[in-house]
Amino acid sequence: MDAPIQLSFALPRSLDTRIYLHLTVKAKAIMLFLTTASMEDAGSPTPLGSFVYALPDKYNPSQPLATPLCTVEPTLEFTTRLAKLLARKTQRPTYVGNSISFASTGLGGTVDEEMDAFKKVVEVTLAQLRPVIEPAQAPSDGVHPE
Repeated sequence: MDAPIQLSFALPRSLDTRIYLHLTVKAKAIMLFLTTASMEDAGSPTPLGSFVYALPDKYNPSQPLATPLCTVEPTLEFTTRLAKLLARKTQRPTYVGNSISFASTGLGGTVDEEMDAFKKVVEVTLAQLRPVIEPAQAPSDGVHPE
């Protein structure tokens, strides 16, 4: 999976805005970049959002460690949660850049709208990462069930 995966899907609760996803999976790390654009903004650049690095904690696997490398307050929490979730699921260091804007959603970015978008991003990303996740969850004793 050395070639980047680029795709887009509708931003939940928005009429014409899409989330654009750029996913690169390397042997030792995962990089994910997210942004949004409406149909009329598709050709213009979007501002850089937060950029977070997360890595699995071998002493406490359910709580990955995360460090923000670039912070933009409106996107920081979303980015940190996503980076930690991907690091925990894949057991690989993960870099997440996020500049998703909820301005075009029905109520302008309520908690429910943000959670719907988070769930959709996780669903789409984990579907793309399935080949990475399944070997990470294989039994560590070398015995594979038939």
